[in-house]
Amino acid sequence: MSAAAGARDVPSFAEAELALQAGFGADQPRLRRAAALLEQGRSERAAQLLRAHLEESPADPVALYLMAESAIREGQTGAAEQLLAKCVNAAPRFAAARLSYAQVLLAAHRSAAAVEQADLLLQQLPDNPVARKLKASALEKAEEYALAVLCWRDLCADYPAFSEGWLHYGYALRLIGQQQEAIAAYRRAIEADPANASAYWELAATKVFRFADADIEQMENLLRRTDLAATERAKLHFALGQAYGERPDYQKSFANYAKGNALQSLGAKHDPERMTRYVAATKEILTSEFFKERAGFGCQSGEPIFIVGMQRSGSTLVEQILASHSQIEGTKELPELLLTLWEHLEVAATQAEGAFGPAQLARFDTATCRKLGERYLERTQMHRTAGRAFFTDKMPANFAYIGLIRLILPNAKIVDVRRHPMACGFANFTELFSGTNEVAYRLRDIGLAYRNYVELMAHFDAVTPGRVHRTFYEKLVAEPETEIRRLLEYLNLPFEQNCLEFYKTERTVTTRSSEQVRRPIYRAAVDRWRNYEPWLGPLKSALGNVVEHYPSA
Repeated sequence: MSAAAGARDVPSFAEAELALQAGFGADQPRLRRAAALLEQGRSERAAQLLRAHLEESPADPVALYLMAESAIREGQTGAAEQLLAKCVNAAPRFAAARLSYAQVLLAAHRSAAAVEQADLLLQQLPDNPVARKLKASALEKAEEYALAVLCWRDLCADYPAFSEGWLHYGYALRLIGQQQEAIAAYRRAIEADPANASAYWELAATKVFRFADADIEQMENLLRRTDLAATERAKLHFALGQAYGERPDYQKSFANYAKGNALQSLGAKHDPERMTRYVAATKEILTSEFFKERAGFGCQSGEPIFIVGMQRSGSTLVEQILASHSQIEGTKELPELLLTLWEHLEVAATQAEGAFGPAQLARFDTATCRKLGERYLERTQMHRTAGRAFFTDKMPANFAYIGLIRLILPNAKIVDVRRHPMACGFANFTELFSGTNEVAYRLRDIGLAYRNYVELMAHFDAVTPGRVHRTFYEKLVAEPETEIRRLLEYLNLPFEQNCLEFYKTERTVTTRSSEQVRRPIYRAAVDRWRNYEPWLGPLKSALGNVVEHYPSA
């Protein structure tokens, strides 16, 4: 429905939720009991009742739906997907079940299938705002960003008091490069809900917005509230960190970044030594002899270009440069390498930490490596729409899986983007990552992570010399044409002027650096960390001699 239909109030979202349940209530005592147990968080007991019911009535849609909800709460998303597929097949008009089915598909990175379910839901309930929100979210995940923008625009026009909608609309606009429109949408989100901390952080994340004194005062007032969740407080502190840094009041700026990180670290279970053990195991097992014995393993395709390194190293800039070449398609930070691995190991993404180590690679035979390489290419195909010969996979953390890449895709190119350890470490400390990145919460942990990264990359340089190309951010900024030519020479591709004028390339960029790569190269970020050096002692100490020896470390 378009804006011409007139604006509605946010309470109709609650009505929309009820409409999804229409006609499919838990009308039997056992099902009512199971539903109540789920509300109480007792999913295992609820599942026991539901299994007994399904033995008697295996196609009962309400029982299937509740059983799927129990599975979701237990982290069994694969089982939930099967149950919900069976449920909507048995009861096509069970809207709540179809909504859950689409959400599970999105969590499984099956976005095209989720869009199909959203369309079916909208055929049944075309004006339902919950269904419309689902469609917009699914289109984003399916990388149909222009269509997602239209969906969010219409939803916000009909529900102007829906602050979350304006927030999503702004994000979608930012992805397609409409910065000023995105800023206006974030402003509307704050108008609709002055306590929307996410909108303040998104404004800061555009990197081109400057907070006014009134904005700072409003954020400070919000922090005085006692009912604000820790995650929301963290967003405000990160936004204030940037705002005070622009003043410049570096002491206040750092204090806010530190408070934001402290709040983000609450409940974190990060083991800073785990990566140290992983690097040691890699050096022990993945030797020169290891790779020589496995020569010829894997899928022989040379299409992928993996861009790796620490977060906030300049990898998005390198990705944009390469995506400007006529033979290279830029995608995004793809999860497919690890999804392929986890699928093979039968490990769920939610249980993956610590589930893989270098020793497991020694058990991969020729057939396994070829199959995994081919499966990776199949998974990434949905991201390739331009028909170019090569494509980028810009997942920085894939530096930890170079051994896996060498085995399953031995002809793939690997570009390691490296930035000064203090600059990179500080940039991580000042970034509020949307996912889980527990390494970035403490300066010491960031320093240790960088040191481990350098040690691991040095090992692969030694055992597979010449297979990884290194681009230093500072050199790229100082001598862009020279460094771009070196990079393209490694890729066996001719130099193209478009790579030097990368900021003119129109494409969707999904990382926080999206605004920077739409401008010519600039030096402002190179030495920003020096303004905060008095407070970066723990970072420098943890880095050790890596700082002294950069860039040769």
